[in-house]
Amino acid sequence: MDSEFSLQASSIQFLTHYGFDYNKFLKDGIPYMNEVQEKKLQQCLLTGNWKVRSTLDKDKVKKVIDDVTRWVPSAEEGGSMVLHDISGFQIFEVQLILRQALPDVWTEPFGDQKVIVKKVSPRHRWCLENSSCDCCRKELILLSARGFTNLFQTLVEAKKPMVGHNMLMDLLHLHDKFYKPLPESYEEFKKNIHSLFPVLIDTKNVTKSIWKEFQFPRASNLLEVYEILCSDLNPTNPTCPVIAHASDCLKYADKKSPHEAAYDAFLCGSVLLKLAHLLLGRMPCDTLETGSSFSQYLNALTKYLNQVNLIRAGVSTINFSGTDVPSQRPPLLIASVQGWPAVDEEQIYQKLKALCKFDVRRLTENQFLLLSNKFKGVRVVLRDYKTHPNLRISLYRYWRHSPQANCLLQICGIVASWSLLAFVIGGSPWYVM
Repeated sequence: MDSEFSLQASSIQFLTHYGFDYNKFLKDGIPYMNEVQEKKLQQCLLTGNWKVRSTLDKDKVKKVIDDVTRWVPSAEEGGSMVLHDISGFQIFEVQLILRQALPDVWTEPFGDQKVIVKKVSPRHRWCLENSSCDCCRKELILLSARGFTNLFQTLVEAKKPMVGHNMLMDLLHLHDKFYKPLPESYEEFKKNIHSLFPVLIDTKNVTKSIWKEFQFPRASNLLEVYEILCSDLNPTNPTCPVIAHASDCLKYADKKSPHEAAYDAFLCGSVLLKLAHLLLGRMPCDTLETGSSFSQYLNALTKYLNQVNLIRAGVSTINFSGTDVPSQRPPLLIASVQGWPAVDEEQIYQKLKALCKFDVRRLTENQFLLLSNKFKGVRVVLRDYKTHPNLRISLYRYWRHSPQANCLLQICGIVASWSLLAFVIGGSPWYVM
């Protein structure tokens, strides 16, 4: 499958900063596909209508076909030639194309990055095609093409708790890339995810819920949460189970590697365990001294199960096993700018961030929408900028401030004015007898 994907400039900058290897990603990336893509591949295999879509692979296959086509006429039955530098899924593609184009050859993988081509009789080829030893059997091709999707399916079948930190985007990608394209319906998405992963635990949601209760300092990312929970600020840290690294991950014991997949997984699992241990410490039992089981930790997290954090929306969490509970959010604000030419969203954000951090979006040339989740910060900004000479901030009212609503009202006003004028000028009809 020749899939398309997009890259955002800020994301490239972010990943580069943390040492992401784009060459390895593009050259040695692991394949994957969702159910829709898998059905298309199955159809291609069933009809035998195999096409190479990558330009690079096309050049490679063209050279291979030219070499084999020149060799076949002079080769004797039983003779063979070896093709070199065939890697990854190309091993399947080259064999399928050659078998489709040349009825008197047979192909097999041969060592590392090699394919051997043999000249055979039609009867011998028929026998080989129907052999259980054929490395190009459809199920083997599908297994290779599915790549990481095989691991995804293993996770789905295991029905184990799925743990993440601020994991909504992860769930969206899991659904779209490995299961099915995202549905139009929000409720259908929730139903599908709950069917795939019956138990979800979002450590961001748990952290947000208990952080103020234990008076922990503000943490802006997963690594900071982990470091706080490992410090003396956590009263239950000394009795928390010790997490030992696997032999091939010992580097994580001494070196921080944020945003590296394995390290982030370690952080997330560690935070989950420490949060559960902290919550279990509030319960009337002595398990912290005698040791706790995972089922006890899971019980301590019961109220947070299947509740995934959602930022600045009508609900604070998505409930994947029930109905979402509406949340109280600060009102939307509008900032009107005067005497501040060429102002942009970043300048507005920087101007206000000392009082309250806002999501800023331009509404018109001189107006910006402001959204925050801090009631206190919103009240302070409304108070301090109510009569500001250059940046006046007030509550947003849709029918007053929305360009669309204003346009609609203007059109309605014009139509009503013309209708009234026509009625007045036209008056009542006169009839001549």
